[in-house]
This record gives sequence, C-alpha cells and structure tokens, in this order.
Amino acid sequence: MDGGTALAKVLASGERSFKKEIEKLLLSDGDTFHGEGILAITKALLQSGISYVGGYPGAPMSHLIDVLADASEEILQPMGIHFEQSASEAGAASLLSASVTYPIRGAVTWKSVVGSNVASDALSNLGSSGVVGGSLIILGDDYGEGSSIMQERTYTFAMKSSIPLIDPRYNMTRMVELTEQAFELSEACSMPIFLNMRIRACHLTGTFRTKDNKVALYNANNPVPEQHYDLEKIVLPPATYRHEKAKFDERLPAARRFAQENSINEFFPGDGSRYGIITQGGTYSVVLRALRRLGMADAFGNTEMPILCLNLVYPLIPEEIETFITHKDQILVVEEGNPNFIESQIAEIAQRGKIECVIHGKDLLPMAGEYVSNVVREGVASFLTEVLPDGQQSVAGLAEAAIENEKVVAQSYIVEPMPPRPPSFCTGCPERPIMAALKLLMKERGKFHISMDIGCNLFGSLPPFNVGNTVMGYGLSLASSGAIGPNLDQPNVAIMGDGGFWHNGLTTGVINARWNEYDSVLIILDNGYAAATGQHLLPSSGITPKGLSSLVTIENALRGVGVKWIKYVDSYSLQDAKNVIADALDARDQGLRVVISNNECMLARQRRERPAKAEALNTGKTVIQEIFGVDEEVCTGDHSCMRLNGCPSLTLKESSDPFKETPVAHVNDSCVACGHCGEVAHAAQLCPSFYKAEAIRNPGVLRTIFSKINRSLLTAVGA
Repeated sequence: MDGGTALAKVLASGERSFKKEIEKLLLSDGDTFHGEGILAITKALLQSGISYVGGYPGAPMSHLIDVLADASEEILQPMGIHFEQSASEAGAASLLSASVTYPIRGAVTWKSVVGSNVASDALSNLGSSGVVGGSLIILGDDYGEGSSIMQERTYTFAMKSSIPLIDPRYNMTRMVELTEQAFELSEACSMPIFLNMRIRACHLTGTFRTKDNKVALYNANNPVPEQHYDLEKIVLPPATYRHEKAKFDERLPAARRFAQENSINEFFPGDGSRYGIITQGGTYSVVLRALRRLGMADAFGNTEMPILCLNLVYPLIPEEIETFITHKDQILVVEEGNPNFIESQIAEIAQRGKIECVIHGKDLLPMAGEYVSNVVREGVASFLTEVLPDGQQSVAGLAEAAIENEKVVAQSYIVEPMPPRPPSFCTGCPERPIMAALKLLMKERGKFHISMDIGCNLFGSLPPFNVGNTVMGYGLSLASSGAIGPNLDQPNVAIMGDGGFWHNGLTTGVINARWNEYDSVLIILDNGYAAATGQHLLPSSGITPKGLSSLVTIENALRGVGVKWIKYVDSYSLQDAKNVIADALDARDQGLRVVISNNECMLARQRRERPAKAEALNTGKTVIQEIFGVDEEVCTGDHSCMRLNGCPSLTLKESSDPFKETPVAHVNDSCVACGHCGEVAHAAQLCPSFYKAEAIRNPGVLRTIFSKINRSLLTAVGA
C-alpha cells in the first residue's frame, strides 16, 4: 500500500479539519476568544505582525503547525505570511535568518530540549549575530509529565547563547500579552526570544480580548524593496568578538531595561511580611495551589505570602531581585529542574549587594523532577516551619496533617498494587507485526542487537516484544549501530520510522552507512506520516502541508545515495515480513540492506472508512465487515498469542467451561480487523483458536434467501 496515497485520502475525507480553530483566529478587535492556550498563542502571533512562521511538530506544540497549515489559504496567504512545516528543527531555526538583516518578524516552534538539540547550531549563530526583526522561538516544554523526552531544561540553551527566555504565568490574557511583548523585547535587545510553553499552558482553557490581525509592513505580498548586506552580521572573526561583547554590554542590559519598563515580571505583595517566594512563571500556579492547601491562599489567588513571579527567567533583573529580598529575613526560590541556575544567581545578587537574606531553594525542594503540587507543598511547608512565628506554625501544621490524612484515606481504596501498563502500539498498528517477526527470528536464530529510533517504533523495546536495545535520537538508529555490529560480529540492525528517516536518518544514518560500508540492515516503518506527533505530513506523504501533490519517495532517496538492496513487505503478512528480514540478515556481502514496511496506520484507515460505510448504510447499500475472534472452546488459556502480539483489543475473559481454570483469550469491540493476532498465532504454531467471520449489513434479497436456505440445510443435518 502506498502510505502517501492513503494519507492523501484521509486528508481529502475531511477527517483532519480545524475549521472551528480557524474561525477563532479571525476574531477582531474587542471580540472574546475562548479556547486552548496553544491556539491563543497562535492568535497572538497573527496580532503581532509576523511575516513568516514555521516549525517542526512535536508535543505539546503540534497543534500550532496543524492549524496554520489548514489556515494557509484563508488567513496566511492574504496576510502575506510565509508558512513552512520544516523538515527538522535545524531547518526551522534557520528560517529566523530572515530577521537577521531585515526588519521582518517571524516565529518558529518545536519540542523543547530535543528540538533545541537539533537546532543548536543555528541558535548559536542567531545568538551571535543578533536580529533586526522580532524573532520568537516557541518551545513546547513537557518536563516531567511522563513523556518521551530526557529530563533536561531549556535554560541551558538560553544561558549558553544569551537568548532571553520567557516562562509565562498560566493566565491566558498574560500569555497573549507576553507573546506580543516578546517581539518588542526581541527588537529592543536585538536577540531572538525563547517562549517556553509548558504542556499545561498549551492545554489550559480560558478567554481573552482579541485584537485585529496585523499585516506586516514587509511580507510575501509586499516584499522588502532590496537586499541588505552587513558584514557585521556574518559570524566570522573579528565580528564574533564584537558580537560576544555586545551580548553583555548592550543586548542583555537592553533586555533587562525593556522587561523592567514593561513590567514583564509580576509582584504579588501578600501581607508584606519578612519572608517571600520567588518562582518561575510556569510554576506560579503550583505555588499558589500549595499555599492554598496549607491554608495561606484562597481559590482566587489571594495569598498572605509575598511572591515575585519571574516571567522573564533569563536574564534576571538584579534591581527587581534586590528590591524583593531587601528587608526580608528568608526567601524560597521555586525553580523546577536542575542545575539550580536561578537560585544561584539570586544568591550571588544578594551577596554582591550585601543583603542579609537567607536564600532557600534546593535545600528544601528536590534537586530534580517535576514540581507537581504535592512536591511544592512539602517544600513550602518546610519553608513555613523555618520562617513562621511559633504561634502561626499551627496553621501550616494543621493543614499538613489534614493532607496526610487524605493520603491515608486514598490509599485505603487501593487493596493491591496496580499492575504495570507500559505504553504500546495502537490497535491495528502496522508496526506491531514487524516487532513480532523480529521476536520470532530471535527465537530461531538467537538474540541480536537492534538499535531503535524516536517515534512509535520505540514501543518495540517494551513488553511484550522487548526487542530494542538502544536509542540515541530522532533518525539516529542506523548511525548509532555503527560500532555495535563489528564488535558483536553480527549485522547492524536498525529500525526507524519514515518521520525519523526524513528528519535525520537519510543524511546522518544512510549516507554514513554507505560511506563507511556498514554491514547493516535498516528497517523503515513507512506509514505515510510522522504518527507519534499526531499524523503529521512528511516529504513522502504524497501531499505538502499546503495541500499540493508531492512526488518525493523514500526509495528514490535511497537509490540516489547508492543503496541497491531494497525490498518491500506488507507488515500484516507476518510470515512474509519474517522471511524478508531473514534474507536481509543473511545478505552480509551486499552492504546496506533496506526493508521498507509500507502500510497505513489501521486507525487512520478506520477514520477514513467509517464515514463512507455510514453513508453506504444510510443509502441502503450492502456493507461487509470482517470480524476476528477466539473460539473459547479451542483456546487453552496459554496466552502465548498475547506475548507475541500485545494488541489492546486482545484481552482475557473468564471461560464458560467450568473445567478451564485460566481465563481464555478474547477479542473485544475495539478490534479493527487487521488480523495480526491470528497471523501471529499461526506463524508461531501456537493454536488454531482464532477465526475470521463476516458481518453483513443490508444484505439484500439474494443474500437473505441464501442465508435462510443454508440455515435450513444445517438444521436438517443436525449441525
């Protein structure tokens, strides 16, 4: 199956539509916007007079790309805004070069640390040369959250390249204001700006008063009249030395002045007592929640505790810090993640200013990990024990005791430990059979090393497959296997999706393998889009983000760099997949061997077919639906099928046979009829309990007559 063609059908079917969101982007001055935070930020971009916008999709920022792609014809093109879904974060960051010498505003987006890692070369150059037009980098931050990224902070990138970093407080009006101010800040200090959008900020729901969308002076419909040449903007010596000096003598001081003059940071006075809290904007709501649970704040945000909320977390403004901590005995710095950059800087400001104030932070709060409500509450409670007069400690103590009692009550409802539930492939995922084939091959041949990639395929490392050994990054599986194969005396086996292939796999993996003559097997799981980020388009999807036809293919790219051994498999034909991968493993004298598993995501297929089936039923047409199931009389309760499948639709139920003590396998209503469970069972020679049947709706006269005749004959013979 051609994954690109399949995706084009999905898009054409109208299943992927953001019509309601686009309507909100068209709101005028004085209207009321109601929706999610990420859509509010998208509206703020249009209100800021941008000339271009792009990015690479990744949670929790993917929706920005999705909506703008659909809004291209209706909103972006009339406003002259160039839109681009970049092939990687490095490509997205490079878009900002348009603002290095020209007075045009632009914004790009990607998934926080992992995206910044890829974009770091461009970020370093932007941080050195500086910009003329306002430039905004919107980072989708999901530190903690049980998500896919390593637990690192964007703060390091900000400090490294002297790029101001905004971490907005969770208030929709404030988030929109800070987005608009970020462009002004960028132009005031001649630097791009990081806007750190945490996952809760992206998905909160709220309202704000909108403004008219602003058409930029220079845009695609009214281009800059002439090109501009400025040798000082080229990042080469001796200009680089002047750039470095300008960062600290001009740009960062300008950023601090703008932030002060425009009240980017916020002060909440409380009762004016001799203690207080300094927190990042993104943790302000968590601090308030903690104070409320400790009896020191109400539901409306009113608190006894003085709080300095840092929406601009880099650079810090020493004057604001000094004003807040002067005449205070002790303060608590709530800084999520490590190292404790902000706490250390505040301690240095206090020391340089000879301010006698005890700075608490990581001594009362964890060094690492997400600062959820309970974590911050415990830290704030410890701080209150330090600072409150003896007569007031009882308030916090009573609140703490009440919370502990709530925990005891909650735990009483859990009679036994909850079973682990590792992430897994969706129902009907075409990647699951490939993992089953690899597991069966290992059973026959012995174990071999498999380098995995970022994306859905990474679930193959988890139960029930356990076939992945390492992962280094998006599109890096093949490159990461380079030294493993020779030292294990076996072929390098690498897996990546089509998203990883186009992101980094072709240039870093395939070309590296060809140049260094890897004895390698690369399995590309091609479903026509980057599924893990929400079914986003790729160069090989068959369609561009703007809806135009695209003829880029994975095979042509591979053959273009000299790969000769390329074979396709239908992943749902398990035995065929197993045989082709075995052939690739054995062809060790033919260099890089590539197996392309080409199949559309089954859930995407269902979303495309359901409306068509519903329409057919409404018009009286016959609809035939395949149904898979397990004959519980045949099932022995061995459950080996599950250990080689892992589909969420394949589960257990109590047997109706009183002589069977163990539950039997059962296919539930979530099944999408891919047939893989039965295919696995037969391929592994496990059992014949799986069956396939057909459910016929609107059968018609002839089918009804034949069905009655068949039932009569079966009754007659006693069947």
